[in-house]
Amino acid sequence: MFAKIKEIFESIQGEGILVGLKQIFVRFAGCNLNCAYCDTNTDDDVMELIEEELFDKVKKMDSTSISLTGGEPLLHVDFIKSFLTKYKKYLNKEIYLETNGTLCENLAEIIDLVDVVAMDVKIESATGEVNNFDLNKQFLEIAKDKVFIKVVFDKNITEDEIENILYLAKESDAPLILQPKTPIDDDIDLLEIYNKFYENYQDTRLIPQTHKFLGVI
Repeated sequence: MFAKIKEIFESIQGEGILVGLKQIFVRFAGCNLNCAYCDTNTDDDVMELIEEELFDKVKKMDSTSISLTGGEPLLHVDFIKSFLTKYKKYLNKEIYLETNGTLCENLAEIIDLVDVVAMDVKIESATGEVNNFDLNKQFLEIAKDKVFIKVVFDKNITEDEIENILYLAKESDAPLILQPKTPIDDDIDLLEIYNKFYENYQDTRLIPQTHKFLGVI
């Protein structure tokens, strides 16, 4: 079995609740969404790796955590399930899944094999994609206590989107990470937007893409 993988590298996690942690990044090619701000071209110059080849590459790296990212890694769920079933105990590394939170059945296939799930809620005002709050809710129910919610937003975020995100966070009791879209608008009031969330859900954090201004990726 093989998967199309864009790149494999070690760097510092720049987003979410594990910000600052050194990780191995396995970036899978392809995505089921087409977000306006996406800065990752995963369609060209990809490697087709079988499970053993991926294992050989990541076992030599010294980070204690592997980020399965993309693109959308859950498009490769059969490969990931087979890879982790065979090799996770030999790697002895935490498995961190970065996903757009729409492929619920695929998550169910591997949820027992991953340790942390970063679910990125793709809101229409920032991405141009139609909101998938119903799918996000189902996704959170499967991920349970392994998940945190991340939301990339800009000054165009709507009150309806805020209300729906708060509903997801409260229903799942998951940490909520607000991430301003990069580059950050000069005229955006980040504190005002943050407080709309915090006043209703205190497990809310405002974290930019730290790797961008640190220049580590």
